[in-house]
Amino acid sequence: MDCGTSMVKYILFIFNTIVSVIGILGIVFGVLILNSIGTIEVNGQVGFPPQALLPIILITLGSIVVFISFLGCCGAIRESVCMTMSYAVCLLVLLILQLTIVVLLFVNKEKFNMAMGEVIDKAWESREAREGGVFDAIQKSLKCCGRNGATDYVGQILSSGLPASCCEGSCLNPTNIYGGCHDKFVNFMDGSSETAKYAGIGLIVVELVGFIFACCLANNVRNYKRRNGY
Repeated sequence: MDCGTSMVKYILFIFNTIVSVIGILGIVFGVLILNSIGTIEVNGQVGFPPQALLPIILITLGSIVVFISFLGCCGAIRESVCMTMSYAVCLLVLLILQLTIVVLLFVNKEKFNMAMGEVIDKAWESREAREGGVFDAIQKSLKCCGRNGATDYVGQILSSGLPASCCEGSCLNPTNIYGGCHDKFVNFMDGSSETAKYAGIGLIVVELVGFIFACCLANNVRNYKRRNGY
């Protein structure tokens, strides 16, 4: 095999090794964020709060990246046209999906923020969620109070006071009372989506480079085997 093809082969192998490490770091980072967010318990059932969506996506994406990179490493080192092309196709599909998500996040930023706000609004308006402890669990997780603030509990304040989850320490001290959950959740998801957009752009560029190298290697190996067949 010529020098150029061998160089592409080892560049692709090193490239996918680095991408695998990045994917593993993404999984670890997602797990750490998920661990810091914690779980909520409602009626004896344990689950993740709404803000856990992005770290779960990060863990899933990291796992997919590690799998595809492993396929690319094997295809490159074994000089397998089938594995290398499978890797290239998987990478292309992942690249298109990521590009679509990034474009949608840029174009529909306001709609995204409104949708995130509606998550809190619906949880607050649901009597079952409020009386069943769902909203209380959200308040504990986000460190917030009510939909828009403590004034949402105006009727309850007169009778039994604010829920303990509304305050850091004693609720008798107004400075200990958290702000509203609506704005806090929207700001959290907006900041997370901004990070996700630019990280996604960087990943798309890296994947595009890998796709080009994979196609070049598969084409060179195919031509080499075809020439040696005669």
